[in-house]
Amino acid sequence: MIEIHLILIFMIAAAVVAVFVKDLLSSVVAIGAVGIGLTMGFLILKAPDLAILQLVVEILSLIILVHATIRTDLPFSASGRWLFNTISALLFIATFLFIAYIALKKLPQFGAVPPGAAYQLSENWFGEGGAKNIVALISLKARSIDTLGGIAALFTAVVGVLAIARKIGRTGGDDGL
Repeated sequence: MIEIHLILIFMIAAAVVAVFVKDLLSSVVAIGAVGIGLTMGFLILKAPDLAILQLVVEILSLIILVHATIRTDLPFSASGRWLFNTISALLFIATFLFIAYIALKKLPQFGAVPPGAAYQLSENWFGEGGAKNIVALISLKARSIDTLGGIAALFTAVVGVLAIARKIGRTGGDDGL
């Protein structure tokens, strides 16, 4: 569980950076790093459905926030910061790949019989559920409310993006209003 502690430290550090950085766009990117850290935490805790939902909502909200701040922020200057930007990007990519490697290495082998409670669920539910595999069975019987909540959150995120990205006052004709 050392991975969870490392991710929490990463998330806290990114949140502190987001609060104390002077550049508004850098603050938005730091908040995005907190969301990506949360996604990796969900993956390590073996909740891939939450991780996918968090990743989609995080990417959409990051696009909205970058779109909103790119016009209000100070003019972009690339001079003098290319070394820092390159090193931070490479460090972030290396950290992400390392934690993803650790998380993916701990996944069970494909087709392995699930231990413990999942095995008991599969033994008891296969006769009454009618599903051919355990993933579909658990999705249909035990996780349907969670899946409905995830779909509602994705729908809300997409509607939010469409509402913010639309052009205000753009109509088909001139009605004099």
